[in-house]
Amino acid sequence: MSKVNLFDKRIVKKFLEITSGISVGLSLLLIFVQIPTKEKLTLGGVFLAILLLIYVALWLKSNGLEEVNLDIEGSNVTVKIGDIFDQPGFKVIAFNEYFDTQVDDKIISRQSLNGIFITERLGVSVAELDKHIETYQFDGGEILCENATRRIGKKVQFNIGTICVYNDYILTAFSKFDEKNRAWLTMPEYLGFLINFWDKVNRVYAQKSVSAPIFGSGITRIKEHKNISDEDLLKIMLWTFRISEIRFKYPANLTIVIHADKIDRINLLDIKSAKNGL
Repeated sequence: MSKVNLFDKRIVKKFLEITSGISVGLSLLLIFVQIPTKEKLTLGGVFLAILLLIYVALWLKSNGLEEVNLDIEGSNVTVKIGDIFDQPGFKVIAFNEYFDTQVDDKIISRQSLNGIFITERLGVSVAELDKHIETYQFDGGEILCENATRRIGKKVQFNIGTICVYNDYILTAFSKFDEKNRAWLTMPEYLGFLINFWDKVNRVYAQKSVSAPIFGSGITRIKEHKNISDEDLLKIMLWTFRISEIRFKYPANLTIVIHADKIDRINLLDIKSAKNGL
């Protein structure tokens, strides 16, 4: 299923710009070249076929976009398909509000970005990561409480948006957990997380590039917004980045990485066209 309508006004506009240039060029050429009357119909058909091919090519290209670059308040922001672990600079990994590291398909799914980071990309024992988190110098107010009633997983609860830097990774407390260890957030909390997260990143990124996934595009439930799309979540991320104080100075930039399995859900032409309205 195509993401971009065949008669999308942005494609039509681009097509008209191209045909306008071609028409000017042909008009100048025909001043000096005389076409025999019997060949005009044939050449006219060829010209229309070429225009049709150009339009189809523009439409296919718009549907097949895999990367767009945006200038948001002076920061270079890239949205693209890729593997976040292959990106330079800091890579953001979303944890829950307890910074749990138990990958058992109950607390953390093995297939999630969080689970893959711990089981395949960590490079040290989970105990060493736990020790790093336990001794990390968090800011005042980031640790909310110790939840002694929690039966499985860690008990120290963090404010969402809290970050912990580990080598070239930024670990962040993203999702809240209910009594059945299901990840969820309300929309106001999701917005609060993003605003808090950008503020924290602004303090630690040290002119390095930062790559992040689309937060909430996995198993985390956004309460009362069950049908919210990955594209909507991406637009919310970009909007909160714009209103935050963080600015990436060249050559550092922000990259939002989309997994190849999810690109069919996101119209990058919309993202590119909406940059001034974010």
